[in-house]
Amino acid sequence: MNIHQLPTCWQEALQDEFAADYFQTLQQFVNQQRQEASVFPAEDDVFNALKLTPLNEVRVLILGQDPYHDDGQAHGLSFSVQKGIKVPPSLRNIYKELETDLGIAPASHGHLESWATQGVLLLNTVLTVRAHEANSHKKRGWETFTTKVIECVNKQASVAFVLWGKPAQTKSTLIDKRHLLIESAHPSPLSARRGFFGSKPFSTINQFLKANGQPVIEWQLQE
Repeated sequence: MNIHQLPTCWQEALQDEFAADYFQTLQQFVNQQRQEASVFPAEDDVFNALKLTPLNEVRVLILGQDPYHDDGQAHGLSFSVQKGIKVPPSLRNIYKELETDLGIAPASHGHLESWATQGVLLLNTVLTVRAHEANSHKKRGWETFTTKVIECVNKQASVAFVLWGKPAQTKSTLIDKRHLLIESAHPSPLSARRGFFGSKPFSTINQFLKANGQPVIEWQLQE
């Protein structure tokens, strides 16, 4: 987990976290796990969300849970998968809502990097997972680290925070009233019909950005 690959603004904002005892223990744990089994995402991809979206460019934060745990899926951006990998069910539902909300037809792939490079921080609460074992790196220290990331973003001006599902919504107390807060059910097949579908998050985000004099997000993904 090479923290020196991060934009300088993130290195400066998070330097105390990287030096903290809990983070050193977390790194040792993840390194040990990598020796014993496959761990996703690959080591160079763990901080992709921070690499692709510098702190001073964050305009939207979409909070996921832990990375996808099947082969070839996770690459460090919440809800995103590499091109050539089947679009997972939660992301298929996100695409359905995007089509209902803004009339954007679903992409054939699940690679969301173009959102990240426009200032959409695609952050997971936990940044690593053991292969085929969901939540296997939960409560090892990542939650403390990503809470700090959210606190750093909260200090920026006019950000849209998107919290889908109860675990993400526990972070709402970190976000002050200057920002847009979007909370609804998670887009997974188990809960999407309980309030995710019809919530219109994408148009709401763009209206908020426009009202604050910022460019809107181009949600259409290139094929």
